[in-house]
Amino acid sequence: MKAIQILEPSVMKVIDMAAPQAGDDEVLLKMEYVGFCGSDLSTFRGGNPMVRMPVVPGHEVGATIVSVGKNVPEGLKSGMTVTVNPYTNCGKCASCRNGRVNACQHNETLGVQRWGAMCEYIALPWEKVIPAGLLTPRTCALIEPMSVGFHAVSRAQVTDIDVVVVIGCGMVGMGAVVRSAQRGATVVAADIDDEKLAIAREMGASYTINTLKDDVHARLLEMTSGYGPDVVIEAVGSPATYQMAVDEVAFTGRVICIGYAKTEVSFQTKYFVQKELDIRGSRNAQPSDFRAVIHYLERGTCPVDRLITREVSPEEAPEALQWWHENPGKVFRILVNFK
Repeated sequence: MKAIQILEPSVMKVIDMAAPQAGDDEVLLKMEYVGFCGSDLSTFRGGNPMVRMPVVPGHEVGATIVSVGKNVPEGLKSGMTVTVNPYTNCGKCASCRNGRVNACQHNETLGVQRWGAMCEYIALPWEKVIPAGLLTPRTCALIEPMSVGFHAVSRAQVTDIDVVVVIGCGMVGMGAVVRSAQRGATVVAADIDDEKLAIAREMGASYTINTLKDDVHARLLEMTSGYGPDVVIEAVGSPATYQMAVDEVAFTGRVICIGYAKTEVSFQTKYFVQKELDIRGSRNAQPSDFRAVIHYLERGTCPVDRLITREVSPEEAPEALQWWHENPGKVFRILVNFK
């Protein structure tokens, strides 16, 4: 079967691998669409400290069940459209003991610490396979990144009296915009790209800020009657946006950190104390977040086509990832079509 492999930074090729078979507790999936995410781009750039190379990337999946093992529950059947929970959990660490398996200390994500889904077939434990109802496999490839944004909103404990700023309107940030709006919050989307900001408005943002053109501080004070936002969700992963989050959040506000900053970040730590901030990390997603995203997408209001920047064949994938590397601000998702 065909698979896409990143051998080393900037080196990607299509390889041939033996197709897997489903074990007794596994489901064999035919990949239809697999999305490239920010961690795949970081791997390609040589900036992903968690990856084990060479690696088959990919964990944003739209697939069809081919066959199931003898111990798989009856709810999973051949022909079903599904997505995948790409994380593992050990069941023994502090996170797992506390029921927060998404933050397992020993997690291994598909396409990062273990070989991923950028291939024609994959066999996975049945517990990691999530039925997607009437959604198409193409739409299913958007579920995982949006679920990460949904989870961040849960970590922020967003309510209908909050003003929520989402910094970064990629797929994860868009998930945070949608979920915050669903909870009744006033949502402010912040990004450097006007096209992304326009889509953020379609998906629930009441206000937008172009952080390259606008006076962010002045705009936020104006929007919040001088208080500042109750919640800031950082979905970029740069020193500048981390600092912006802490600087702009209101006194006693909540800062939720999703993005990984690739370099050290310097803070005025007096703000942590003076503002009595809640600063929380948000990692991956819970099964309930996947279900919530599926429920949202089933409504048919999401502008799916506008969130898919390019759709390519496996052979075109190396060029597409190089293009994303050269145009980082212009991409929502690149999907690889394995149909």
